Amino acid sequence: MDFFQTIVRFFQEGGTFMFPIAVVLAIGLAIAIERYIFISFAKSVNKKAFKQMEPLLNKHDYTGVLNFASSSKAPISRIIGAGMARLNNSQRREDIEYAMEEGLMETTPRLEKRTAYLATLANISTLLGLLGTIIGLIAAFSAVATADPSEKASLLSQSISVAMNTTAFGLIAAIPLLVFHSVLQTKTTEIIDSMEMAGVKCVNALIARNDLNSRSRSSDDS
Repeated sequence: MDFFQTIVRFFQEGGTFMFPIAVVLAIGLAIAIERYIFISFAKSVNKKAFKQMEPLLNKHDYTGVLNFASSSKAPISRIIGAGMARLNNSQRREDIEYAMEEGLMETTPRLEKRTAYLATLANISTLLGLLGTIIGLIAAFSAVATADPSEKASLLSQSISVAMNTTAFGLIAAIPLLVFHSVLQTKTTEIIDSMEMAGVKCVNALIARNDLNSRSRSSDDS
């Protein structure tokens, strides 16, 4: 109960800028939670999808891989499915890799969506805190100018303490948002790297069976 009262007093003493900072923090936390759930789900379905596609690749059942990729919603399925679809038209390694890169470029924005907003919201909360402090100090010095000389020191120190609350709350909001931004970026990079590795494994499986012709081989034959 004392902790709740302390928070209420902290908000009341901080002034009107505490509320927009709280809104920015709420929006940032909502984005962070949604992105974390989405990225964690994408990572999980990618693992499950590749475990199901890998035996088909090892068996060189490319029709089965293509059928599975078309029915799966996993991001990695789109990438490998794009490569398998291109295999029907071209057996060059470069063409398969380009098709997978195109699938990766289509998938990556969905993974990175809204994550960059967290850094922006962290900066906004910090700037709002500083702006609230500056406006509070301006109001404090204006009040001190017309106050009784014996009360100026105590009134000024009290006003500065209140004005600093907005800076403190701005930093309290910014720090976790920056942490979430870093964590989500790291998890997104891990997923993208794993999809690139899966694409390489797929191409290597095709080469092992001599289903692909490299550019150097085609140039030697010519």
